[in-house]
Amino acid sequence: MSSYLETENNFLGITEEILYSYNSSSVVIQSAPYEYTSSYLAGSDKGPEAIIEASHFVEFYDEELGQETYKKIGISTLEPLNFENSVDEAAVRLIENATTENLNNNKFVVSLGAEHTVTLGFFKAHLAKHPGIGILQIDAHSDLRQSYNDNPYSHASVLARIHDLGVNLYQVGIRAQCKEEAELIKSSPLINTWYAHQIAANANWQDEVVAALPEKIYLTIDADGFDPSVMPAVGTAEPGGLGWFETLQFLKKVCTQKEVVGFDIVECAPKEGEILTQFSLAKLLYKILGYCTLNPKFATKYCLQK
Repeated sequence: MSSYLETENNFLGITEEILYSYNSSSVVIQSAPYEYTSSYLAGSDKGPEAIIEASHFVEFYDEELGQETYKKIGISTLEPLNFENSVDEAAVRLIENATTENLNNNKFVVSLGAEHTVTLGFFKAHLAKHPGIGILQIDAHSDLRQSYNDNPYSHASVLARIHDLGVNLYQVGIRAQCKEEAELIKSSPLINTWYAHQIAANANWQDEVVAALPEKIYLTIDADGFDPSVMPAVGTAEPGGLGWFETLQFLKKVCTQKEVVGFDIVECAPKEGEILTQFSLAKLLYKILGYCTLNPKFATKYCLQK
């Protein structure tokens, strides 16, 4: 287990040691600042640190839930993973091993990534722990290319590698893909996609997605799944994304009606002089944890205060 960050650098700036130390916390936040294949704007390797820094300005009290969520679970923030010369498959293996260690210590693992490639390592560890889980992807892009720039471990191929594992994929908000990806979605019984243009025309899309999900789900959120007006600092922005409140409403349904076994947030590429994206993602992370506490299965496993 990597050492954990204390008050000045931990998520939310938690001051009570019992609520940020590794041994006494139920939730851990691990950062994977890995950026090797970004194809448009670079800078996502700075995303995890920026989100944690911005979290110091997120209120402890959640007015929607009427609780200070961190006091229910304890949140320990780990030192960022060190990739040194590890890239592609080696980087994924490093991430998988680190995640597995935390899962074996009975922690609920929240991961902050740079490029979306990191999700493969996170998910493989969770799949080993929870066989039969599916993955719910909020994203502007399908990420289903077999390779991109001759690299099968590109951020544009991460869901193709997860598809190779034979698990069910559920994609929400997709609005940019190549023909190869569209054809794979049509031909694979494992891939379930709700395109952004379909969502815009369907008032019942949230309930339809939740009804289709398996009982246990891993959640991966690419920041560009949101509209650029909500999350402007991303590597590959696309117009027409999800709004803030509709996404919170959807995630609340997912977290309370299904068992979310872990989640990640990726592809924040901070811009100098702009804090909206990293702050919003820090708040999003905290909101998701709050929604998870409403699920009896999560509460039984992870809540310090029943």
